[in-house]
Amino acid sequence: MARCHLCYCFTTVFSIGFIAFQGNTVAGSALESFGIDRWISGTVLVVAGGFIVFGGIQRIAKVADVVIPVMALIYIGMALIIIVLNIADLPALMAMIVKNAFGIESVVGGGIGVAIEQGMKRGLFSNEAGLGSAPNIAATAYATHPVSQGISQSLSVFIDTIVVCSATAFMILLSGVYQPGAEVDGIVLAQQALTAQLGDWSQYVLTISLLLFALSSIMYNYYMGENAINFLVKKNTKTATLVLRVVVIAILFLGAVAPAATTVFFFADPLMGVLALANLLALIMLFPRAKRLLDDFARQLKSGVKEPLFDAQEYEKLDLDLSAWGKKAVKEALEQKQ
Repeated sequence: MARCHLCYCFTTVFSIGFIAFQGNTVAGSALESFGIDRWISGTVLVVAGGFIVFGGIQRIAKVADVVIPVMALIYIGMALIIIVLNIADLPALMAMIVKNAFGIESVVGGGIGVAIEQGMKRGLFSNEAGLGSAPNIAATAYATHPVSQGISQSLSVFIDTIVVCSATAFMILLSGVYQPGAEVDGIVLAQQALTAQLGDWSQYVLTISLLLFALSSIMYNYYMGENAINFLVKKNTKTATLVLRVVVIAILFLGAVAPAATTVFFFADPLMGVLALANLLALIMLFPRAKRLLDDFARQLKSGVKEPLFDAQEYEKLDLDLSAWGKKAVKEALEQKQ
């Protein structure tokens, strides 16, 4: 387990393709909306990113807590408007998606395999399911039972993939801007869809939203990288952290000036695969523990308990952190919820 954890930390630090992707998305959006050169956008992102990783993370977090949910709702709202405006075409679109994914031509031509492969790759960037990164954040929450926290985390994957990603796909396909073989990808497609359906103002809203999303994502990924560094390097953590900060800023700039999202994916996809492999191996090893925790949660629900409580002292053989799951910690979490 220790080796798997070490591998996880190592790949977490160097799998900074997420940060490169954020830089590429913002720069591409700024180029499409305002005609701003990628080099200029990259420089602005370097300044903003430097502010985050060298001390401004708390101030950014306070702003993000308020602004990000609002911008997300605005984006989903614009997508829903486009869907409603083209509601008559939605059944035909759904039929086309299913046919192209599972039709005989896809089976014979290997289309299903390609669709699954692309879905897995983009899914890793979208919701990070299977990467093992989300527990870094989930562990900071007050929870009365580890299973209840796991259920909460699974909800985020559903919202991100089923709601946001599906809304984006419908928006692009219903607007008619997607042309197979055209050298247009990533955020530019979403911007063109919004412009075609709602007018020029919508792409500016999207660009501003993306900048805010990117800053919060950079903060999130850097936070995980720093945690991994602190675990991996027991000595000289200041030097290691400084190196991480410099690498993050450099990758952010390189991602911004990359000509297309596919360029970033080319380098980032293998890193995501390594990270997923390390985490999945750890999950297999942890399955017996997870099964016992799930059984405990289900048993309490069947007995009529509305808020299952977990006491790690009853499961000493699981070798859990008593400071996190002891009676005192669970009691504090319950009080925090109330």
